[in-house]
Amino acid sequence: MNTNPLILFFTFGLISPFVSATSATDRLEGQPSAQEQVIIDSVESSSSKKSQPNSQQLPSYDPEFVAVPFAFSTESLSTAFGAAGVLKHAGQIQSSILGIGVYSTNGSWISYLRFNDYKAPGIDQWLFSAETYQARYKEGVYYVPGQTDIYGETEKVVALGDESYTKLHAKYILPIGRGSQGAVRSLGRARGDISWNPLQSGVTSVKFSPFIQSRELEGYNYLPEEAKGLALELDWDNRDNGKNSTQGGQTNFKLTRDFGSGSRNSWTTWEFEQSAFVSLDSSDWFGQQIMAFNVYLADTPTWTSDSNGDFHRPPSFAGVSLGGFERLRGYTSKRFTGRSAVLYSAEYRVQPKWQPLQEWPVFNLYDIPWWQWVAFAEAGQVSDEFSASALHEDLKWSAGIGARFEVESIVVRAELAFSEESNQFWIMVNQPF
Repeated sequence: MNTNPLILFFTFGLISPFVSATSATDRLEGQPSAQEQVIIDSVESSSSKKSQPNSQQLPSYDPEFVAVPFAFSTESLSTAFGAAGVLKHAGQIQSSILGIGVYSTNGSWISYLRFNDYKAPGIDQWLFSAETYQARYKEGVYYVPGQTDIYGETEKVVALGDESYTKLHAKYILPIGRGSQGAVRSLGRARGDISWNPLQSGVTSVKFSPFIQSRELEGYNYLPEEAKGLALELDWDNRDNGKNSTQGGQTNFKLTRDFGSGSRNSWTTWEFEQSAFVSLDSSDWFGQQIMAFNVYLADTPTWTSDSNGDFHRPPSFAGVSLGGFERLRGYTSKRFTGRSAVLYSAEYRVQPKWQPLQEWPVFNLYDIPWWQWVAFAEAGQVSDEFSASALHEDLKWSAGIGARFEVESIVVRAELAFSEESNQFWIMVNQPF
């Protein structure tokens, strides 16, 4: 969600990482802190000795709970107030529980709950997560297919919107590379040099995510309102550090299928994403300089009609789109929807040697080991035709600047993005790629 910085109070860097978590939940699986990594190593080392008569007990760890109030303003929520709570080490060292509640002055509300990275006893290569999101926007801003202006562009509408989704995630970590010693240790940072051989480097995983998602807009009852299905995700995370990558990259392929029912058509989408990171020399001002690149390509192969003339297209809220805090950040969420999409992104990330945050009031109440300044540019397009020419015709662009922080093991980013249509100010969690 885009946020008006003038309405934020207290300090945006500390209270707002959870505001956008309702939309950024697929990227909440961050890596543990250095202190937590030591405990994870001890846990796994002890676990491997369970069969030995004199093996030591697993090290103890205490749950950590942090609750944060916040306030913000958006076009669809007006002024909103809420709170977020995070329980780290929630039953297991690598697990966490995140809860968010928001209520706005126009009667809108948002709730979100996630249980993250649980390991079943005796199953070393699997991690399980679950999340659910419910929201009502009294003045929701949407771009509805079929509502076009005189130029044929999808027109913005304001409507009462009820949104929800529930997802379960079962991730299998392949026993190769950093996954060879179990799923828990795969969450840690890379050690040693990065290579481009998945058998030796990185974490390779397969994730199964059954989901149910819905959106109902008042006055637009003719639109599809529900999607149910299964997402299959293949991922090779070959970054040295998911929170602050300096080398390596990540390859991800996601296939989503709604098998349909008597009330909705079936459909299929696929998404491919590749990132790469190049470290530059340090300077007198910056201890770290990184060039980060990302390519995103997506398609809906069932888009065209079948022999019966039926279309097998996903609802716009569940299909391929650009616009929002992850992709084409100078536009509002899901500004462009269609059959296929392409996006090219580049970021220049620098970490200043000057880091005064731990000495500032309020900030010094939290652990903030680093901050980062960023300049970025993006170019992409959405098309109803999957072809190189259609996807590269009249590319939409976006550019901006931002600041990022690691706050209590969570990456917080605040960005101001520009485009030919609008400017957007975003506050959210985790790196965009």
